[in-house]
Amino acid sequence: MPEKVVKSEAEWRRQLSPEEFYVTRQHGTERAFTGRYWNTKTPGTYVCVCCGQPLFSSTTKYDSGTGWPSFWAPIDPAVVTTREDRSWFMVRTEVLCSRCDAHLGHVFPDGPPPTGLRYCMNSAALRLLPEEGRD
Repeated sequence: MPEKVVKSEAEWRRQLSPEEFYVTRQHGTERAFTGRYWNTKTPGTYVCVCCGQPLFSSTTKYDSGTGWPSFWAPIDPAVVTTREDRSWFMVRTEVLCSRCDAHLGHVFPDGPPPTGLRYCMNSAALRLLPEEGRD
């Protein structure tokens, strides 16, 4: 398991854009249909914008109609952690990067086969590394 990445708030602010900081370190959410990856079809790997840990493959990305990048599974279950989120007057399951605790989005039980899960992520929490020779 990779070593935990721990930085001060000031270090994260220097590294991240204001939107990336808001989403990943303050548990924010970007507006639907505004993130850079909500409708991207480019083959590749989505990594954590904070620490670079590989999180999702484009092969598990699908159009959920929600306006956020959605995946039916992470690359490996160990790359994400979950916890109960009771904000916004409802109970949801928050998804975090297991390496740096960045807020990525939420997971819902209404996704497609084979998992039945919808990992609804914020584009601002991700960076797409395109497959070699493809864009």
